[in-house]
Amino acid sequence: MYPESMQESIKRLEATREERIKQGRIPLLNAEEKKALLKSFHPDYIDTSMRALTVGPNKGDRTPHEIADLLEAWPLVEPKRFDPDKPKFDVDVLIIGGGGAGVSAALTAAEHGAKVLLSTKLRLGDANTMMAQGGIQAADKENDSPERHYLDVLGGGHFKNIPELARALVTDAPGVIAWLEGLGVMFDKKPDGTMITIHGGGTSRKRMHACRDYTGAEIMRTLRDEFRNRGLEVIEFCAALELMTDEKGVCTGAAFVNLDTDELFTVRAKTVILATGGCGRLHIQGFPCTNHYGATADGLVLAYRAGAKLAFIDTIQYHPTGVAYPEQIVGLLITEKVRGLGAHLVNVHGNRFIYELESRDITASAIIRECVGQKNGVVTPTGRLGVWLDTPLIEVLKGQGAVKANLPAMYHQFARFGIYMDKEPILTYPTQHYQNGGVLINQWGETGVKNLYAAGEVAGGIHGRNRLMGNSLLDIIVFGRRAGRRAAEKAKAIGTVSCGFKHVIAFEQELKNARIPRDRCSPLLLPDYRRAGLQTPFAFVG
Repeated sequence: MYPESMQESIKRLEATREERIKQGRIPLLNAEEKKALLKSFHPDYIDTSMRALTVGPNKGDRTPHEIADLLEAWPLVEPKRFDPDKPKFDVDVLIIGGGGAGVSAALTAAEHGAKVLLSTKLRLGDANTMMAQGGIQAADKENDSPERHYLDVLGGGHFKNIPELARALVTDAPGVIAWLEGLGVMFDKKPDGTMITIHGGGTSRKRMHACRDYTGAEIMRTLRDEFRNRGLEVIEFCAALELMTDEKGVCTGAAFVNLDTDELFTVRAKTVILATGGCGRLHIQGFPCTNHYGATADGLVLAYRAGAKLAFIDTIQYHPTGVAYPEQIVGLLITEKVRGLGAHLVNVHGNRFIYELESRDITASAIIRECVGQKNGVVTPTGRLGVWLDTPLIEVLKGQGAVKANLPAMYHQFARFGIYMDKEPILTYPTQHYQNGGVLINQWGETGVKNLYAAGEVAGGIHGRNRLMGNSLLDIIVFGRRAGRRAAEKAKAIGTVSCGFKHVIAFEQELKNARIPRDRCSPLLLPDYRRAGLQTPFAFVG
């Protein structure tokens, strides 16, 4: 239930509903208006929030302080504590990460004859994939095409995307939907079996395929079941601490710690695929986040020390609609599908201020402008700001029961706190959601380090400076499968490999020359939310 301090604003929202319906869609912003809005209110444009890197392949490039602190850091464990010549596992393809990208890569690599090992620092399936709600894009209807999808992807990314990556994304998309459906994913369909598709922000066609509002969970459960049914090998609660390389800098495996036992061990591999996800749990600029507990940018650190260049590391996606009330679930995702179904964004006075399906960076900036710049935000009892999503409007537009039918998971999420979104609006504010940048790859997931691949959110360049809804669930499958296939094929031509940490020693020298403080270590592995006085280092640090 909402406190009295917020009830007056809800009454104003209800009073303007009929007039807003008559108004129809409000005008889109033109290019100059979008540019001005981003420059004034998007967090990426706050100059003091970033700094230039002083070491590594991206030396001189700017990135948020929170990411820079991990890239410019000393190893969490000294390399001399590992014995590369006595690996615990010896495989063709090592996959680091157990989300949608990692499992897709594992399934595909195994199909191409590789001996595969998948490692994950949490459980298999504990990933942002499981938390994705809205849908997955694919141009598989008669009125659509991969070419149209491609133009939308580039437009959403402000035409900064790497073209070959965007092309791979959209051309593989229809096949990805067919592959997932063949594995058992239950997409929303009409009674005659026709796929139901809806709009997402920045899309010119209805190409969003969904499974109610738990699309990622349905996809991840299906992939995880397939992985287990095929008997593929996985090690859980084992975190990667460093990559291993040979004398020529070729990637040949990785060093791990078992988070249950503190055991340190190595895995020798002919090829390695990073599928470690993003950086939401760094809470860039203090924003809450939608990400799972393990999203701590580990893959960026491992790849960077090995010599892989990063791309677009100065841009973070802030989802326009994170929960702003109640306090217990602040930052959790309110899927874009809510706006796709017709819910309006309105301010404290009940007035709309932006077209709801503008691209995510534009919509997020408009909400920040409304709350911070125009002082038209709703204030919660704890002092947070937000704007309303008029979810009861969905019932008016789509019919009684539409909210429960289309957004069951979200309905129950709010109902736990006495808020019934088919009768009351929900309060929202931007939340850190996605890592636009990452390890630079080509269309096959290959990085700048030989025999090292990357897929999913850890990779950069696909989405340019802003990702459209539904393209992340797509890219984890597209590039997971592509990297899995290429890594497996490459492994067939590789004989015995040698392992070492020469690249780590060289990176440590750079850190020493740059006078990086010795108490700054990475990868982070897990976020620590304890008060400063209670924080203690991991037992295996030495």
